[in-house]
Amino acid sequence: MMHRPSEAVNGIFKQRVELMKKVFIALAAAFFAVSCGVQANPDEVKKELAKKFPDLKTERITKTAYGGLFEVFTGTEIFYTDEKATFVVTGNLIDTATRANVTEARVNKLTAIKFDELPFENAIKIVRGDGSRRIAIFEDPLCGYCKKFEADVNSLNNITAYVFLYPILAQDSFVKSKAIWCARDNGAAWQDWMLRDKAPPSPAPESCKTPLDQNVALGQKLRINGTPVTFFVDGERIVGALPLATIEAKLASAVPPTSNAASPPAAAAPAVPARK
Repeated sequence: MMHRPSEAVNGIFKQRVELMKKVFIALAAAFFAVSCGVQANPDEVKKELAKKFPDLKTERITKTAYGGLFEVFTGTEIFYTDEKATFVVTGNLIDTATRANVTEARVNKLTAIKFDELPFENAIKIVRGDGSRRIAIFEDPLCGYCKKFEADVNSLNNITAYVFLYPILAQDSFVKSKAIWCARDNGAAWQDWMLRDKAPPSPAPESCKTPLDQNVALGQKLRINGTPVTFFVDGERIVGALPLATIEAKLASAVPPTSNAASPPAAAAPAVPARK
């Protein structure tokens, strides 16, 4: 004869089974959410940031592969936060495995431009050697770092440098930029001033028209807040006076986008051979 549990015991057993099922389903759902990354998304992070920093303008928020951090791009800079925006971290994020500066690489990528769409006709074109390697530089004639940088650029071989006069430091920046642009040989006038401190003929003729206003407007659009700023053919920018070795390395690694590689550059001012 088989012993059978009472109906009360059966009822309790069934309740426990149902409870265990519910717990299992809840745990499975939680595991699925974590494993599939169903957590805070960039839109939620943006809302949290807006609550705490109402005036902050963000262009892009991206989940990183580093400790659950979210990358917040403001247009020119990057900072990091968590999913609830409970903290903000500024500065460079370094990958300890590769020693790569993750932040710098991301800023360069996010601020990249289409190099061949620059208005080269508004730049002074200086060619050295065969001119096969191209850069575009935004420079203020009163910028001391620009003078140092110009000396390094002048030592590069097989280079075409498009110099966009960008007078933003002082009123005299505009006066000197106009005098340089309006000189009979503006490439030579630029190098005389930057390399040899030989001032251009001044003041420039009133009748001389310059692209300085257009250059300043372009620089503001590109969020150029200081000088020098150098653009390479891959569209990436580097801010500041770079060491010669860094320029050479970037020139070697910069590859124009495939869609633009075969297209000729926009019309530019006549080439001016670089002078020592």
